[in-house]
Amino acid sequence: MGFTRVILELRDFSVAVTLSDLEQLLTEPEGERLEFKEAKANFHFEKLVEYCAALANEGGGKVLLGVTDARPRTVVGSTAFSEPGRTVSGIMERLRIRVVASEVAHPNGRVLVFEVAARPVGTPIAAAGKYLARSGDTLRVMTQEELREIMDELGVDFSAQVEPNATIADLDPATIELFRASWKKRSQNSALDALTPTQLLEDAELIIDGKITRAALILLGTKAALGRYLAQAEVIFEYRNSESSISHQQRMEFRQGFLSFLDSLWSTVNLRNEVVQYQDGLFRRDVPVMNETVVREAILNAVTHRDYRLPGSIFVKQFPRKLEITSPGGFPSGITLDNLLRRQSPRNRRVAETCARCGLVERSGQGVDRMFEESLKEGKPRPDFTGTDGYQVTITLLGDIQNPQFVRFLERLSAERQTTFSVEDLLVLDALQSEAPVSSYLRPNLNRLVDEGIVERVGRGRGVRYVLSRQFYSFLGKQGAYTRRRGLDRETNKELLLRHIKEAGKQGARLTDLQDVLKELSKNQVQTLLKELKSNGRAHVVGATRAGKWFLGTGPTAPD
Repeated sequence: MGFTRVILELRDFSVAVTLSDLEQLLTEPEGERLEFKEAKANFHFEKLVEYCAALANEGGGKVLLGVTDARPRTVVGSTAFSEPGRTVSGIMERLRIRVVASEVAHPNGRVLVFEVAARPVGTPIAAAGKYLARSGDTLRVMTQEELREIMDELGVDFSAQVEPNATIADLDPATIELFRASWKKRSQNSALDALTPTQLLEDAELIIDGKITRAALILLGTKAALGRYLAQAEVIFEYRNSESSISHQQRMEFRQGFLSFLDSLWSTVNLRNEVVQYQDGLFRRDVPVMNETVVREAILNAVTHRDYRLPGSIFVKQFPRKLEITSPGGFPSGITLDNLLRRQSPRNRRVAETCARCGLVERSGQGVDRMFEESLKEGKPRPDFTGTDGYQVTITLLGDIQNPQFVRFLERLSAERQTTFSVEDLLVLDALQSEAPVSSYLRPNLNRLVDEGIVERVGRGRGVRYVLSRQFYSFLGKQGAYTRRRGLDRETNKELLLRHIKEAGKQGARLTDLQDVLKELSKNQVQTLLKELKSNGRAHVVGATRAGKWFLGTGPTAPD
């Protein structure tokens, strides 16, 4: 009979692995939190530590030494780690997680089982500075996205946590006074003038129980303090005179309290901010390539939402006609490209709240809707998040005006109706004028614009389409485009189908060919028109509907 000796057990973490347990484990897939190694004579301790770390990061599991990897698994026995108790102590000292070791006496030899606890919530486990996970029979370094998902489990606001060794001397006095003045202007509270710097920051929750928060360092810190505590909290500006240019023509590094350099950063961008012109009736209008509101919101968004737990800086790259802003960490938990404008989840809430007190951002710290609204109002492309992934958020602002007439039409409508368009309204109108799909969540706005006569509904049921109103195309002087977009009337469409059927002659016309005649219509809409022609005796089909052929007049018909 086999026997088991438990080497170390903590807090009832596990019970001993018995021989029957071992027989069961031999039949289970290795990927199910199990790792099998032959290790007949020995096994490297550092490698064991790495496998234990990887299993902990995956939710815990077991490493079995003395068992073959390949199926069917067989016990070969192992003489590795003759003193498992010392081995377990060494693993726990390295990883700070619970480990239990069991020795199982199998007829084919000794099997040593290390059972590893799951990592604590929100805390990845590192071995020799590397965060590991398993990949088949080997180990790999965890991706930044995987690390971020683990760190986000606690939902802790990094910026609200204190930096234990920081003091108020690490904050720039001039920037503190700038914050005071901005808060006073925003709140209209003159009593803020009487507060000491410490009391001011305590009231703003930038100092907690006498300790300096990371938000205070990010927004108000000196260059030396950020270099000491949060070197990653910097913004790097680069200018390139062309998109193909590898080297930059200017580079500036801002590693200091964000409130101290926001205006300087915008001024740097604005130095090369070209002006584009477009004709508005008898007048020419000047529009800057980079809209100040959009640029400021994009930079604020990067600062309030970047992941400060990750290395790397925020990069602001300017080109003659576009601006790219890249910040470490993907979207905050729960935010996607699809819900970006509708859901708010500030990653650094304390930073966002402080910026709100200054009047820089709304409390949520989103600002994305303002970027979209201002861009669309100027006839520019909507902010582009292409390049965003689990490692970084990338936003590209394009400065060229795409459709000046569209801008003039919106301004005219706003003036005539004494109303303003919401960002959702603008997204609908922009999609329709560029012939792009309208997102499903914008349906209420689409229907309201139909009711107001700004958008027209074409067709019914599944084949329904939406186009901008005749008024819009008349304003542009493109009535022909309106006719094309809206489609021909029903009888004209039938005549076009009949003409093609006639030209097909004895060969007959297939449904796919008839769909090409009316490309603006769906397959169901074309079939509906053909059924009407058949019921009126003007056309008939021979063969099954999909493979059938259409001919003029009445004749033998195949069932639909």
